[in-house]
Amino acid sequence: MCEHHHKHKSNPLIRISIAVLVFAAGWILHNTFLFLTAYIISGYDILLSALRNIIKGKVFDENFLMGLATLGAIVIREYPEAVMVMILYQIGEYLQHRAVHKSKKSIAALMDLRPDYANLIENGEIIKISPDEVQIGDIILVRAGEKIPLDGIVEEGDALVDTSALTGESVPVSLKTGDNALSGSVNKNGLLRIKVTKLFGESTVSKILKLVENASSKKTRTENFITRFAKIYTPIVVLMALALVLIPVLGFGADFNVWLERALTFLVISCPCALVISVPLGFFAGIGGASKKGILVKGSSYLELLSKPYSIVFDKTGTLTKGSFKVVKILPSEGVSEKNLLKIAAYAESFSNHPVAISIKEAWGSEINQSKISDIHEIAGKGVSVSIEGETVLAGNEKLMKENNITYFDDNFNGTTVYIAKSGKFLGSLIISDEIKEDALSAVRNLKKYSRVIMLTGDKSQSAYHIAQKLGIDEFFSDLLPEGKVSKLEDIILNKKGSVIFVGDGINDAPVLTRSDVGIAMGCLGSDAAIEAADVVIMDDKPSKVYDAVCISKKTMKIVKQNIVFAIGVKALFLILGAVGMMTMWGAVFADVGVTLLAVLNSLRALKV
Repeated sequence: MCEHHHKHKSNPLIRISIAVLVFAAGWILHNTFLFLTAYIISGYDILLSALRNIIKGKVFDENFLMGLATLGAIVIREYPEAVMVMILYQIGEYLQHRAVHKSKKSIAALMDLRPDYANLIENGEIIKISPDEVQIGDIILVRAGEKIPLDGIVEEGDALVDTSALTGESVPVSLKTGDNALSGSVNKNGLLRIKVTKLFGESTVSKILKLVENASSKKTRTENFITRFAKIYTPIVVLMALALVLIPVLGFGADFNVWLERALTFLVISCPCALVISVPLGFFAGIGGASKKGILVKGSSYLELLSKPYSIVFDKTGTLTKGSFKVVKILPSEGVSEKNLLKIAAYAESFSNHPVAISIKEAWGSEINQSKISDIHEIAGKGVSVSIEGETVLAGNEKLMKENNITYFDDNFNGTTVYIAKSGKFLGSLIISDEIKEDALSAVRNLKKYSRVIMLTGDKSQSAYHIAQKLGIDEFFSDLLPEGKVSKLEDIILNKKGSVIFVGDGINDAPVLTRSDVGIAMGCLGSDAAIEAADVVIMDDKPSKVYDAVCISKKTMKIVKQNIVFAIGVKALFLILGAVGMMTMWGAVFADVGVTLLAVLNSLRALKV
């Protein structure tokens, strides 16, 4: 980006106005001293920046080009042109600065999450303090209309809260005693007493703000190309400007002043501001537009990769499906009652927090005497082995049964099957079903316009086939352990012709999220693990947001490419006109400022989604 950003000026318009008044007086009085004074007032910082950069070894930048062109105009006694070029350049820089500032303010408004205060309850009194002074375990009060300043658990009260700043969704969420309250949400009604569970620096709102602030740190290929282009382009145009003077004057005896002025005009036109400002700004605006929809992109490089998907790979449970399992069928073996089978299964799974285990315990619904259970072994990707009153019980999938040489009866039901065996004898099975999310079908259908859609799951093939058929998924791989998912993703990456995007629930998918070109964690509102592991974080659990993310990235890339073509095309035309004397220096500055402003305004379109 152009380095000259008025960082050190309280009000650049005052300085520009003074320079214009002094210039006007010089014009009326034909006074060289006044012209030079106006030149210094309007351009001292550009000359100082150019000098500092030369000392640092960064010779060829826009400050150097402007300084060289205007000092050259002074040398040939074209004082009005030299001053007016500086003034116009400063006006253009000011307008660009305002446009960039506006885009940053728009993003800040979209992410207006930072709470100003917290109501701490201390010895029965309410004290208003800064959120970063609140400690874990403190009790805070959130009134209607106030932001929840820190993450915590509702101790008392119930209210509807607006989570739109986090998720992009306008429908309020109900909070009651025992629920998790997330910072950044707004209390719409009611009164909430919340026990703080995280310090402000570790809260959801703080992590999101850091994400947005650091989003522009990872440069895209396009941005790196522009940086390299500017480094090569600038010395080339300086050499061309030099050749524009030397060849006609030394080779053909042409008028030195005429060709020097053309060379100086050529230098003014050549400033690559439109490119170096509008391209990063386009990505920045795209990230802001995505955040408005509750999609946090960790860097512009991921926005670029999202725009060219080759394969979009979904995890199944909790991503395409709700992850809220229910026991839908109990299939006992002969001589075993349904109640007894369910009881043994619930006891076997009593120490597990896996969604399948929770559904079995919920189906049992009675108290479990855990003193009867010992020797608990979780077998990764297969199930559990426990001892209940001295007898070994196995609860898990087909692999666990085969490994222990247990003859089991298969079923043809759709869902996850949990097989139960006791002391080497098969007791029966439970069918656990998981609902498909409401928007999963439309998400897959829309994504197939741009890419193959693949599903990876640990479920058995029949259950996976059922989901894949229902959603119209191109390809699926079932019976996968966590390492199997990584291995399958590696195979997909080997044959890729674009980006491989993995979408998971962010809790147990960290290895796959990390290995993909773009890892998208979804349904992870408040999940630290997901925010850390993924490249893109979707703050609610809607698969349709993946399609939104791809669309936003495609729109952003379209705008960025338009700016590149427009800036280079117009620049090339004006350089030719300047070289043949059909463009004055004043016109050159208007052209440079105009092109830059149009490119900047085009970039800001990426904010609108």
